[in-house]
Amino acid sequence: MESGNRKRAEEEEAGPSSLISTAFRVGESHQQQLNQKPIREVEEEQAEQEDDDEQSFGGDHKNCGFVPGLLLSLKEQIERDKEDESLRRWKEKLLGCLESDLDGQLDPEVKFHSIGILSEDFGEIVIPLPVDENCNGRNLFTLKEGSCYQLKLKFSVLHNIVSGLTYSNTVWKGGLQVDQSKGMLGTFAPQKEPYVYALKEDTTPSGALARGVYSAKLKFEDDDKRCHMELKYLFEIKKRS
Repeated sequence: MESGNRKRAEEEEAGPSSLISTAFRVGESHQQQLNQKPIREVEEEQAEQEDDDEQSFGGDHKNCGFVPGLLLSLKEQIERDKEDESLRRWKEKLLGCLESDLDGQLDPEVKFHSIGILSEDFGEIVIPLPVDENCNGRNLFTLKEGSCYQLKLKFSVLHNIVSGLTYSNTVWKGGLQVDQSKGMLGTFAPQKEPYVYALKEDTTPSGALARGVYSAKLKFEDDDKRCHMELKYLFEIKKRS
């Protein structure tokens, strides 16, 4: 007991630097022991330590993941609260639809009505969707080099809520990919009035090499990787006069 107290007193008198050097020597000794062990044995010990850390942190991470609830149609969700008139009306107001408009289908459907091109050069051009077959192989629109433009979409959501609707727009010139943009539109519920959504503004490139005809593919998917529309189109960039 006295020797223990004396040792502790000596450590306190020695100060922090002595404690640090002692810890360093302990760590150095431990490293020497590891160096003397076979590599396989060291790797096994490290793997066991990682497993222990994972279990102490949160247990089995596979059992901690989010488990989504059972997918129900909107009609089923409204009918479950049919006896509560105020709650039913609140749901109908939130969804923007009436019970008579719902058909009980589980999978959502996104119906695109038109695509618009907004540009400082010509204002707005609106093209109905789907694109007329007679327009295949023809330029959907023409832009001037160095001009700002936006794509604007008009669409409706049917049957059920569509979650995590995203878009990707990939552009090629002469068979080489020259640009790709991706973005999140969001989550949308069925409603009577169509949604109108403008994608982020972009600027066309400038210069002799930038002019010419481009091919592009605009694609829309949701969280469940359902493809709601894939539009292949051509456009041209011309010299600014």
